[in-house]
Amino acid sequence: MTTSGDGSTARYLVLLEDDATIVGTRELHRLTGIRCADTADASGAGPAELFRDAGGIVLHDLGVALISAAPDQASALQSALGGPIAAFEQERTVHAIGEAGAAAPPEGEHTWGLRAVGADRAQQTGAGVRVAVLDTGMDLKHPDFAQRDIVTGTFVDGQDVQDGHGHGTHVIGTACGPRTSEAGPGYGVASEASIYAGKVLGDNGSGTDSGILSGIQWAISNGCAVVSMSLGAATQPGQAYSQAFERVARRAMERGTLIIAAAGNESQRSTGAIAPVGHPANCPSIMAIGATDQQDQIADFSSGTVDQIGQVDLVGPGVDVYSSWPGAERYRKISGTSMATPHVAGLAALHAQQHKERAWGLWARLSQVARRMPLPSTDVGAGLGQVP
Repeated sequence: MTTSGDGSTARYLVLLEDDATIVGTRELHRLTGIRCADTADASGAGPAELFRDAGGIVLHDLGVALISAAPDQASALQSALGGPIAAFEQERTVHAIGEAGAAAPPEGEHTWGLRAVGADRAQQTGAGVRVAVLDTGMDLKHPDFAQRDIVTGTFVDGQDVQDGHGHGTHVIGTACGPRTSEAGPGYGVASEASIYAGKVLGDNGSGTDSGILSGIQWAISNGCAVVSMSLGAATQPGQAYSQAFERVARRAMERGTLIIAAAGNESQRSTGAIAPVGHPANCPSIMAIGATDQQDQIADFSSGTVDQIGQVDLVGPGVDVYSSWPGAERYRKISGTSMATPHVAGLAALHAQQHKERAWGLWARLSQVARRMPLPSTDVGAGLGQVP
C-alpha cells in the first residue's frame, strides 16, 4: 500500500445502498471488472489477506466495498453514483491520537480522570456489556488483565494483536481496566466489561480506513454495545465528512452499536488556533469526544466545533491520564483526546448496564447526565461525561 501526500491511499471506499450489497457488488464488477471477495465467505480473514487474492473486498455487514482501482475504473464508478452505488471516496491513512507521555508517579486511590467522571464511586462496573476498542492492540501479558474476559481480532497484515506501540493498551486500560490496583491508583471506568481488543493500527501507530471498517464490522458482528476509537486523520475547515463512515455509523446504530471517537489533537488554543473535529469523529452519527484537564479547562490541543461540519458532543479527562502500558514499565501518563475517548466509552458501558440502553438511547443518556461546564458548547458539547 502506498500513501499520497494528502494522507489518502491508492485504494477507495465504495458505499453500497441500503440492502443492496449483492446488487451493488455486481454493478461494481460490471463497471470496473474488479472481482471482490466477500467477508461473509472469508472465515475471518483480514482485509490485507483478502486483497492479496482479489481486487477488492466487500464488508457484508456494513455494505461497503474496499477496492484498488485504476483512474479509468475510478472514473466509471464516479459516473455511476445514484444507483446501487451510493458514494465513492478515497481511503485515508489514520493515526493513533495521543501526545507524548511520561512514567507515571502515584496519584492516590483513583486517577483524577475516574474521580472527574464519578467512576470512583459508581456501583455499575459494565458487567455483561461488550466494549470494542479499535487501536494498536493490547498487551495480553499485562497482569492487570489476567482474569478478564478478552476477545481479540487483528486487521493489520502480518501483525498479531499484541501491542507493540502502547497506545492501545493505555486506551483499553482507561475504558475497561481495574478500579483498584495493588501497583497504584485504579484507572479503569468499566472494570468488569467484556473487552474486545481489535488491532486496526500497526505497531507504528498508523492504519487505514479499511482496517477500521473491518474492525467495526467485527465489533458489530460480536454484539458490542460500544466501539471506542482513539484514532483519526486531520481535516480542514469545511471539509466534508465521509459518507461511507456516516452510513456505517448509522448501520451500526441500527444493530445496537454506538461508535465513540476522538475529536482530534490538532488545535493550539494557546495561540488562538482551533482545529476542526477530525475524521471519522466529524460524522454526525459518531460521538466526538474532546479533552479537558484537571482544572476543568479545555485541553490546549483539543479540536473543536469550527463550522457546520463536525462538532464536539462530549468531553472527557484527557491530560496526564494514568493507565496501563506494555512491557516492564506497566503504567504511563499520556495526553490527548485519545485519552478522553475511552473515559466516555467506559461510561457508555456503565449506562448500558444500568439502563439496558443501546445506540441512540445510549447517546441520549450520556448527553443528559453530562456535567454542564462554564465553557462554550463548541468546545465541550453537552459537557463532561458522568456515571449513571
